[in-house]
Amino acid sequence: MPNEEDTLAHPEQPRFLLSAWLWAVMLFVFFGLIVAIAFGAMSRGSTFEADRAKARAEKLKTAQDEWNKTAQSYGWIDKGKGVAHIPIERAMALELADLQARKPAPAGPIATPTPAAAPAEATGAPPPANSPAASAPVPAPKAESQVPPTASPGAPILKPMATPSPAGGGKP
Repeated sequence: MPNEEDTLAHPEQPRFLLSAWLWAVMLFVFFGLIVAIAFGAMSRGSTFEADRAKARAEKLKTAQDEWNKTAQSYGWIDKGKGVAHIPIERAMALELADLQARKPAPAGPIATPTPAAAPAEATGAPPPANSPAASAPVPAPKAESQVPPTASPGAPILKPMATPSPAGGGKP
């Protein structure tokens, strides 16, 4: 039988340390209890979103009540300027009576814009050599305005007519 000094100097098999295992198990149990207590102390659900939804619903109801009160009553918006509000139904009835009292007026002629020049001419770049516009001269823009300065915004736009040139060129 080997003596105690030989087993400590040359262990043939590892010694089972019960105290180390017990400490490790106790440490895991201790941390488990701390986690369980921490999660148990926390609230199960958040009422933040429910509180926000309730506040939004109250604000919406308040705004709707104010709108309904304003839309269905008479009152001043700016008394100094003489601006007031009236119920919507009354405003629609007044506007309908005003529109029915007016005689329909014919619409003026619609002026169509002239076709736009080629994009190359608008940028100032020379046209390609094989295009028909390359040989044709580009007309200079007119200095006169098409609309007389005294025309009202609703008046029709009148364009001046071109005068025919003599057929022979310079002499008749």
